[in-house]
Amino acid sequence: MHGGEPLIAGAHTLARFAADVRRRVPDSCVVHPTVQTNATLLTERRIAVLARQGIRVGISLDGGRAGHNAQRVDHAGRPSWPAAARGARLLADRFPESYAGILTVVDPTTDPVELYESLLELHPPALDLLLPHGNWSAPPPHVAATLTGGGTALYGDWICAVFDRWWQGSRQETGARKETRVRLFEECIALLLGLPSGTESLGLAPFDAVVVETDGSIEQVDSLKSVAAGASRTGLDVFRHSFDDALHHPGVAARQAGAAALGARCRACPLVSVCGGGHYAHRYRAGHGFANPSVYCSDLQKFIRHVAGRLSEAADTARAAAVPVGTPFPRGDSR
Repeated sequence: MHGGEPLIAGAHTLARFAADVRRRVPDSCVVHPTVQTNATLLTERRIAVLARQGIRVGISLDGGRAGHNAQRVDHAGRPSWPAAARGARLLADRFPESYAGILTVVDPTTDPVELYESLLELHPPALDLLLPHGNWSAPPPHVAATLTGGGTALYGDWICAVFDRWWQGSRQETGARKETRVRLFEECIALLLGLPSGTESLGLAPFDAVVVETDGSIEQVDSLKSVAAGASRTGLDVFRHSFDDALHHPGVAARQAGAAALGARCRACPLVSVCGGGHYAHRYRAGHGFANPSVYCSDLQKFIRHVAGRLSEAADTARAAAVPVGTPFPRGDSR
């Protein structure tokens, strides 16, 4: 449940909605409700209402300090950070089981390590790093887009710096509380190791999500609204159509085709099984549709190769430290 700001509807309204969904779905379905909020309306009472219905709370922030969130103000122009920080800390301290994590959009003008560590101060169990929505016809900030996937790798450099800090922190943990999970990093590692992915930003797995708007319309994911007005519309709604109908919609079906839906350049790329062409909305170019590399092609290549290099280094270190085959263990060693 997201918006806008869904908590404007009231915590009790969201709780009733989650309960209603649970009553209506088949017994074979499990409902995992989550609300995505800017955290300014979180109070102990509201979180308790959500928690009773098993609704987890995700927070959208630009960073973990007031300066990072300077553009987030209320209608009177007052900074929203004090209320947002209060809500995030309340979740972490009093309702950790309801804390889904923090979502932030990459801003390459910020210091990557400083921003990451500032978010750690809010003790998120997970962190989502998202690239700003943009495409070949409307490039995102700081990207010199070309049809060949050129331009700088400013976003890739930023993400690699955060990855190295996260990688170092994760490898130094010795049973202590894990800093945080970073979905983009874990998904990239999984794909490089040949495991399946669960994100739309990487990999070739069929994407199986739709959005139900407040009027009951069934739409493709709302990121497509960054492409053009009406790009996410399907013409379907929950009153006359099933989700199986949505699955057969051409726009949704196109995201089930894996590599076959990609352009020739992506299919020939050695990184295609990991990159997957990048986020669907980021491939768009007016007059050419979505059969293009991501506008972040250079950034994704840099990031994926960087992660692969770190994995290779770790494997080399592990092999060097391994006990040679045939070496007898000391007496009493149960290995």
